[in-house]
Amino acid sequence: MDRLKVVFFGTPDFAVPVARMIRETEELLAVVTQPDKPKGRGRRLAPPPVKVWATEAGVELSQPERLRDGGFLDWLRSKGADLFCVAAYGKILPKEILDMPRFGCINVHASLLPRWRGAAPINWAIIEGDKKTGITIMQMDEGMDTGPILLQRETEIGPHERAGELEERLSRLGADALRDALTLLKRGELKPIPQPQEGATLAPTITKEMANIDWTQSAERVVNLVRGLHPQPCAYTLVDGRRLKIHRAIVRTGSGASAEPGTVVEARGSLVVAAGDGLVELLEVQPEGRRVMDAAAFLRGHRIGVGARLGR
Repeated sequence: MDRLKVVFFGTPDFAVPVARMIRETEELLAVVTQPDKPKGRGRRLAPPPVKVWATEAGVELSQPERLRDGGFLDWLRSKGADLFCVAAYGKILPKEILDMPRFGCINVHASLLPRWRGAAPINWAIIEGDKKTGITIMQMDEGMDTGPILLQRETEIGPHERAGELEERLSRLGADALRDALTLLKRGELKPIPQPQEGATLAPTITKEMANIDWTQSAERVVNLVRGLHPQPCAYTLVDGRRLKIHRAIVRTGSGASAEPGTVVEARGSLVVAAGDGLVELLEVQPEGRRVMDAAAFLRGHRIGVGARLGR
């Protein structure tokens, strides 16, 4: 078999390199993505990145509100696809779709399953301090990322790597891994391995409520939260009742760790805050309505001294 007939399901930036690879190596029949959604302060409808790519590439596109809609199912069935490929689509596919193509549905998942099943595996891997992650190519079933593993590719998480940066790397790794998996599929050499239940964890959707820093947590935990929530929704703390987004932070060694959590212990040139265990140095911050700036620039424009309390 030279080329597979594929329908691709995907929505965010992570999915674009995967879609591009499929178009380059297989016969991409159509793309399915989420409907346009309100975005920004004006709440204007914005197309998902996969729609933007598909439109520019001239690929047929569908944005169903409901996957069980009869008209959509008839359209999908009419494509006569060999395979459906999925990458961060955002909805669980019902059985009637999973059973439609002769090779079923293959998912590109951004973790080493069974760890971090669910919507936000990249964020949770960083928040929880994982040292490695990767891509799992899996055969989809009706569960939440519970299907058999077809292929995995591992990568280390950099000590200062943030979620957006890791996502960009994993999107490329995912495209490469899927290319290898499709090659094996066409050779009849792709062997499914059932997922072990041991080590299974869930990666629920990231919420804005998670972004408010709890300074009673350890310094390492605070820094991991900053990394894991960047660039969206972005961790923040309160300074005199106003939000200060934290774009970059590191664990800092030195005196002052015995201060009450949230207390500023250094405010000349660098901004260092006591956590529940250890110190956090804020490197890049963003006051409400302002641009992102380094800590020194922030301190020049804001009167924050040693002993000030953040988070209230």
